[in-house]
Amino acid sequence: MVRVVPPWYENLKKRQVKAPKVYIRDSGLLHALQSIPDAEILRTHPVVGASWEGFALEQLIRIQNLSQVYFWATHTGAELDLFVLVGGKRLGFEFKFAESPRITRSMRVALADLRLDHLYIIHPGKEQVPLDDCISAVGLRQIPDLFD
Repeated sequence: MVRVVPPWYENLKKRQVKAPKVYIRDSGLLHALQSIPDAEILRTHPVVGASWEGFALEQLIRIQNLSQVYFWATHTGAELDLFVLVGGKRLGFEFKFAESPRITRSMRVALADLRLDHLYIIHPGKEQVPLDDCISAVGLRQIPDLFD
């Protein structure tokens, strides 16, 4: 029913969040608990971003069969929704309910502090677009092809 994502923390010079993040794995259940009857109401509801994040996170974990997943955050506000180690690479993921996601300061901090090989911004669009040398915006439908 719920997914508990533990924090990733290293011996960095920053104070890092060490409490886990909890997601309701079934977005339909989340919507029912919030009394959201349909997709039209959801689009304007304040929970839409959190709903998208949980849904996309579950899809990525399930499709890519990821077993060790973490989130990362500092007490100063830098955050990364998902951090994984795959094939010796350090990968980060942000989930944004936006057709044209943008790079944020928090993403740059995560990229540098975690020494990420790549950061992916998963969005509801259809396109995969490089935004920087190590940052790509990737549509949800491209999740099966991410690690090919």
